[in-house]
Amino acid sequence: MTRPDGKAGLNPRCGHVAYISVGSNLGDKTAHCRFGISRVAAHPDIELTATSPFYRTAPVDYTDQDWFVNAAFRIATSLSPHQLLAATSAVQEEAGQGEKEIRFGPRILDLDLIFYDDLVLESVDLELPHPRMHKRRFVLQPICDIDPHLVHPLLGSHVGELLEGLGDDGQEVMRIDA
Repeated sequence: MTRPDGKAGLNPRCGHVAYISVGSNLGDKTAHCRFGISRVAAHPDIELTATSPFYRTAPVDYTDQDWFVNAAFRIATSLSPHQLLAATSAVQEEAGQGEKEIRFGPRILDLDLIFYDDLVLESVDLELPHPRMHKRRFVLQPICDIDPHLVHPLLGSHVGELLEGLGDDGQEVMRIDA
């Protein structure tokens, strides 16, 4: 992940830096998010390096559902992007999240890979950077809490600039004490 100061990865032992968005809008939302973060961090090839505050966020796209709790976290890892996707998918399944019945609909636990180094990747099951992250306040705000100077490798803008560019778009995001 490139920063304006030229720094790259955070932990040379792990080699790669990834940012993951976590969210839930069913049951004990904050507990589900904490579970997701802790289970990902427990993987032997992953080191948790930062976690954002938690936010209560309005649903986007499919709005006829309860509000979410969202956060983001940064990891250092030796896993490939597809191995990391498999690891996060396994954590979602462990939490009880099955196939989503409605796209953008309710979920127990959602873990989305947002960035993986400066990688630009488009495959059948994974697109990096996440293709909608620059339009999502519930993704951008928590990542900005970790590193507002992080550069989107396709757009060339800092995530802080992307967040400012959303303006008053109706995506309510409120920090919560969790």
